[in-house]
Amino acid sequence: MNSSGPRWWASTRSTLSWNTVLHPHYGMYVWPCAVVLAQYLWTHREALGGQAVLELGAGVSLPGVVAARCGAKVILSDGAAASLCLENCRRSCEANGLLRAVGVVSLTWGEVSPELLLLPRLDVILGSDVFYEPRDFQDVLLTAAVLLRRNPGAQFWTTYQERSADWSIEALLHRWKLNCVDVPLEAFDADEAELAGSTLPGNHSVIMMIITMETEDAVP
Repeated sequence: MNSSGPRWWASTRSTLSWNTVLHPHYGMYVWPCAVVLAQYLWTHREALGGQAVLELGAGVSLPGVVAARCGAKVILSDGAAASLCLENCRRSCEANGLLRAVGVVSLTWGEVSPELLLLPRLDVILGSDVFYEPRDFQDVLLTAAVLLRRNPGAQFWTTYQERSADWSIEALLHRWKLNCVDVPLEAFDADEAELAGSTLPGNHSVIMMIITMETEDAVP
């Protein structure tokens, strides 16, 4: 079903729409992390114009859609086996008038596939709550590391929800020679329970990070 989404541009009276489906796959819903990442994108909208952006594990695609509305050249991706999520990417684009402007490709974390190798030059990689399952952490960071190495100067902007104090990606960052900088939520007005007229992120603890290659510096 189509739902009205958060509003970041009151001056244009424009509201995003997304497609949510009653389905057990968590890629079919908008999660708190997506709204926080979208807030970061909107705060940096002037820098996004013309930038090449790829969203990993896009699902409902809220961050990618916001990036496209900010003038970025966006590609949405989800796992090759997640056909419903890939279709949801397309429906979110259609609902927001972006069907012809935004590409959709299948990318499976941890696989250096032909689809990954054929991607165009990228400036920003997005990932909203891609660190959801610990079993996926290594595959997510392998994919991020490959993309960052193939695109010198690119950054991985990602948000995750703290679900366990025992979960950490520090060792994996070291393994793949990646730097990580935490961005305080108050730095982009995301330290509130309700953003852009939505009821998210609520009282969930969300962390915003910028990941780069070790030889490069993250600029929040």
